[in-house]
Amino acid sequence: MGKSPDSAIMRFLPVTTGGLSIGQGMSEQLQTVPFSLRDYRIVALSVLGGALEVYDFIIFVFLSVTIADVFFPPSVPEWLRLVQSLVIFSVGYLARPLGGIVIAHFADKFGRKHMFNFTVLFMAMPCLLIGVLPGYVTIGIWAPLLLLLARIVQGAALGGEVPNAWVFVAEHAPQQHRGYALGLLQAGLTLGYMLAALTATLITRNVSDAELQQWAWRIPFIIGGIFGFISVWLRQWLSETPVFMALQKEQQLVQKLPLSAIFRQHKYAALPAALLTAMLVSAVVMTVVVTPIALQKFYKMDAATTFEISCIAILFLNVGCVIAGKLADLLGRWQTVALYSVLLAVGTSVLTLVLDAPPKTLLLGYAIAGLCSGIISAVPAIVVQLFPSAVKVTGISLVYNLTYSVCSSIMPLALLALLHAHRWGMAVFAWGMMLLGLATAYLFRHVRCYSD
Repeated sequence: MGKSPDSAIMRFLPVTTGGLSIGQGMSEQLQTVPFSLRDYRIVALSVLGGALEVYDFIIFVFLSVTIADVFFPPSVPEWLRLVQSLVIFSVGYLARPLGGIVIAHFADKFGRKHMFNFTVLFMAMPCLLIGVLPGYVTIGIWAPLLLLLARIVQGAALGGEVPNAWVFVAEHAPQQHRGYALGLLQAGLTLGYMLAALTATLITRNVSDAELQQWAWRIPFIIGGIFGFISVWLRQWLSETPVFMALQKEQQLVQKLPLSAIFRQHKYAALPAALLTAMLVSAVVMTVVVTPIALQKFYKMDAATTFEISCIAILFLNVGCVIAGKLADLLGRWQTVALYSVLLAVGTSVLTLVLDAPPKTLLLGYAIAGLCSGIISAVPAIVVQLFPSAVKVTGISLVYNLTYSVCSSIMPLALLALLHAHRWGMAVFAWGMMLLGLATAYLFRHVRCYSD
């Protein structure tokens, strides 16, 4: 990299840089750097903002029926209002790739920290706006239009948050603990789903239907907006990553568009990154999205019991993410992807076996499935190494957001259709994803990886 970075940055660099050995003494020192309290603080502040962003984004779907009644004409049939509400929710996902690319461009050009704060701010503002936005009865057609605008901004912000969070945490953590750090981050992000479900459930259980439609539905959005602004304030204590500072110091930042560099020099990294992202999405969709819906629609479980069981399963999923991240450091990234591809299929099969069992047995099976979903944190441990530091956020954001948008649009409906057709439909899908994961790990295990 030209001149040697200062000693503070050296802590985060690998044993070899550009094929040149740093030296045996430095090598031994790097291999024994512990995961410090400072590293935990960085992950915690990253998790706080990320979990709140997921909460802000997903709380919409839990209250979609009420939102449909508030923001669309009463003369429109109820089913059509709900469809319109869900369309506005989906638009947020469509905005992710574009927003992610724009934010990633500035993250690679001007720094990870600045855009890290920006994404939380631009998630919090629309969330708060939705919480105070007048309904259709008050401002007419402007109500759904402003709601649509808020969702577009939220989707763009979320598209920039996750890739930047991966890179920010990875570039701060000691290299031999990056898998563990990313496991902690992914565990924290999944908490956003549970926070949203918990908040929505508490609100709906403690107010009448009339109160919910009149004012109570606004509370989760206002809470999310307020905590988002608190996250912005807390993130001011974060520092720029040592890797980016080294790039600045050595004048190795991309001078032109980072996106053009991806297409010119690193397009072959896109395929393994996309396949791994599909694996990640499949685990999230099966565990967090489809199973709770299936329990209610196909197995007639009441919403309260479904929520309680799902929350416990998410907690076990969090534990599974941390374990998988640690294993990525100990066993190797590709070996961990292969292992958790198999475990994803096994865990889903166990869950399928007990879908119609009593709640306690179902809970055990669902917890096992959560523990086996560590692919969620094994994937970023590899993806953050597929692109060089100068264009890392752009490369990850491009592939991750495009793949996530496509898969999250198709997989839930496809899995529900499979489950409707046959009890073991989701398990068969999971075994198919296992084959995809094993093939990806085998075919790309020697692909070039960049260690910062």
